[in-house]
Amino acid sequence: MWIELSLTSRYPEFAEEVLLAHGAVSVDLSDAADEPLLEPPPGATPLWQHTTTRGLFHPETDFEKVRAALRELLPDGAALQVEQRTVKDEDWINAWLQHAKPLRFGAAGKPGLWICPSGHQVDEQDATVVRLDPGLAFGTGTHPSTALCLQWLAVHDVAGRSVLDFGCGSGILAIAALKRGAAQALAVDIDPQALVATRGNAQLNAVDQWIRCADAAQFAEQAVDDSVDIVLANILARPLIELAPTLSRCVRPGGSIVLAGVLQTQADEVRAAYAPWFDFDDDGLREDWACLSGTRRRL
Repeated sequence: MWIELSLTSRYPEFAEEVLLAHGAVSVDLSDAADEPLLEPPPGATPLWQHTTTRGLFHPETDFEKVRAALRELLPDGAALQVEQRTVKDEDWINAWLQHAKPLRFGAAGKPGLWICPSGHQVDEQDATVVRLDPGLAFGTGTHPSTALCLQWLAVHDVAGRSVLDFGCGSGILAIAALKRGAAQALAVDIDPQALVATRGNAQLNAVDQWIRCADAAQFAEQAVDDSVDIVLANILARPLIELAPTLSRCVRPGGSIVLAGVLQTQADEVRAAYAPWFDFDDDGLREDWACLSGTRRRL
């Protein structure tokens, strides 16, 4: 048995991010008003004007917490309506796998970084391949915020670097960094299931000896200044702003920070929170989402 939360928001992709960040094992978007969607131009991924976002949850989920997060984070205000229903058991993971295909990130003409689900192979020579299926935690590479982080990893040299993946979810970013040659990674999340998923995915990709997992409370107690070369944080704008002093001081002078889970309309506010420590590059943009990356100043 599963529990489905269904809502219609003006910001369906942001609703998808919130649902996934709060434990949804699957999220889909569908037409809420029988509106035809014509063939889009190349590279475009349009949505309907009225889109229903549905998230599938384990029955033991704290649904009041999920509803509170939706009310707090989505700009719909009182217009937001959330419905809840019980759905029958189905093999949702296998249903996803039937339609999933490998995803490539990186520059044309150079070996790519691939996220490859079960049942598929990557034939590209010298490619970096991360094997990953949906499971306990957020992160399969399909969401624009995750895709932007993977693109950053695909085009930057991370060989020999130390990495902090804050809000690791499935561990996809830490594992991708290690597969690209990073020396070690620390994966941090508030959700114990995310840490379980990260360990399992690290073993699947044979990088478990170079990754360490910690919950957010442990990290807060043990965080060390100038401790890593790269911080990757794919969460949401508000926690990114609140965590700016903590995450910033973890980065060594000359090191990099990559911030995602940020709508383009929120990018300036997030950037301002990190401006005392970082010089920023041009934002990575995909659909309504932004990825902010910068270099820690040498004081």
